[in-house]
This record gives sequence, C-alpha cells and structure tokens, in this order.
Amino acid sequence: MARHTPTLFDFESEPTMPELMYREALNQALAEEMERDANVFLIGEEVGRYNGAFKVSQGLLDRFGSARIIDAPISELGFGGMSVGAAMVGLRPVVEMMTWNFAILAMDQIVNNAAKLRHMSGGQLRCPIVFRGPGGAGGRLSSQHSQALEANYAHFPGLKVIAPATPADAKGMLKAAIRDENPVIMFEGERLYALKGEVPEGEHVVPLGKADVKREGTDVTIITWSRMYYFCMQAAEELAKEGINVEVLDLRTLRPLDEEAILASVRKTNRAVIVEEGWALAGVGASVVDIIQSKAFDDLDAPVERVTGLDVNMSYAANLENATQPDAPKIIAAVKKVLYREGA
Repeated sequence: MARHTPTLFDFESEPTMPELMYREALNQALAEEMERDANVFLIGEEVGRYNGAFKVSQGLLDRFGSARIIDAPISELGFGGMSVGAAMVGLRPVVEMMTWNFAILAMDQIVNNAAKLRHMSGGQLRCPIVFRGPGGAGGRLSSQHSQALEANYAHFPGLKVIAPATPADAKGMLKAAIRDENPVIMFEGERLYALKGEVPEGEHVVPLGKADVKREGTDVTIITWSRMYYFCMQAAEELAKEGINVEVLDLRTLRPLDEEAILASVRKTNRAVIVEEGWALAGVGASVVDIIQSKAFDDLDAPVERVTGLDVNMSYAANLENATQPDAPKIIAAVKKVLYREGA
C-alpha cells in the first residue's frame, strides 16, 4: 500500500498536541505536581525571584509563594542535606542543582544519606526526593561546567537515575519522579532547555525504568539517552539514505536499566552501538555492553561498538567542545563498522 503523503489540509484538520520547550515541559510538571500535592516544594539557587538559572521555575514563586519555592544559599551540601531531612519527615522536595557539576559538593548527602536511609533503617525511613538539574556540555562553559556525570550516580544502589531526551519525556518522567517513594536523580541536558517538542496536556506520567524505541529498525540498534538521542536520530536519517535501517532505543532511565528492552532490540537487529556523552571508562554504556554480551552474545553478528566523549577535559572553545563529543558522523562510522561496511 502506498504511503499517504500529508497535505496542508491534513495538518489543519488533525488535532495536534501543543509544542513546548523542554524547560516549559519541566515547569508544567512542577506546577501540576505542586497543585496535586501540598507536600511538594522546590528549593535551589535562584529558583524563586530569578525564576531559575534556566527559567525552569518561571512564574512558580508568584503562583505558590516563598514557602514552597525556596531560594537557597550557595551551599549544595547545605540545602541538599536539609531537603533529605524534609523528605524523611513526609515532605517531597524537588532540589534544583544549578548544574550537576555543582552537585558534586552534595555527593555525601545524596549517596551516603538519601540513597541509604531506607536500607539502613530497615524500611522505617523513606526519602521521596528528586535532585534535578542540567548536565553535559553547556555550550562554551569549559571543563568545570560541562561534565556528563550520569555514571557517578548510577553506580549507587538506592538511587534511581533518569535522563529524558524529549520535552514529553521530561514532563512525564519528572511527574513520575516526584511521586516515587525513593530518591531520584534527574539529568537534564543543558543544551536541551530551548528545544521544542509535542507534550501531552494534563496527566502525562512516564514510568521510570522503561526504555522507549524512538525509531523502529532492522539492521542495527543504537542505544542512547539525553541529548545524544538527537545526534543518533540524525545519523539514522543519513544512514537510511544508504539503505541502512537503524533502530534507536532511548534508555530514558539509567538505573534501573531496562534490560528487557535492550535485549529485545539487539536480538531483533543483531548489532548494537552505544552512544553516550560521558567518558568511556566506567560509563553507563559499559554496563549496557555487559548486559548485551553476557545475555545476548549468540544473537550478535558483530562486537558492540561504543561512541563516547573523548577522554579529555572539555575545552572552552566551541570548535574543540564539539570535537570532544559524539556527533552524527562518528555514530555513522560506528554503525558501518558493526555492519562491516567501513569506508562505505
């Protein structure tokens, strides 16, 4: 059957979802959850009167007041620890880290307290808290402000780690994270905030721990998350012009990993490429490769390839920053390698 080519009239007659920027989708999720549950509050540096460093909290102070939109001092360890205590006594804090680079200062509170309270109290204490903020390359912000640190947090039992790529997933996963009874770490690609996409209105909740096939394919699986998803989709479109049919699996959640989705896709295509912004050593992608090669080895027609950030600190210069990160040409080269079409 011939594929129908959409016309202007189709677009005029078919209802479409509203388009929101990534930051607007997060704002909508926060507002909806604060309306739904009076125990939810937002705390962080400049989240109130300044409306957030990336304007995620735009308008929330006027709507909910200073008791629930709290401007914190420049002390991630301090307001991070205070929020862990608030979660222990029944509140549901959303802690905005201005960037995950700054959250390194609060690692003790996150991994030694939030992640372990439920276990060490024998289930008597819980910690329903969300730590969220931007990560990855910031666009000429140099090495101290441009790190993809997902692997650091995915390493610790007791934490859930999420990294949505699209505005729709950002809204749905933040809502799910706020409702979760466990501490959730949410990475938001720093260069995604102005990106637009369709976002369902109202009650849109994306379950944590579930990957999503964003593009169906038969020849090779590309597995990725967060901002790298867009480079993967670009690569897939370019490869399609050469007759290579790529499946793109967006992990969305990095702990727990959706092993079922990973294995199902690889068993379908028999080849895999993992793409992550972070460094190769001890990266999340290394764990994905371990899952594939230990549980689907006989299904592979080629070794799994990884495309990662270069093993260097990020440069300030824009051209060097871009050279440090994965991009579509690097992903295309990896796909052709697992297809034994190098140099094609």
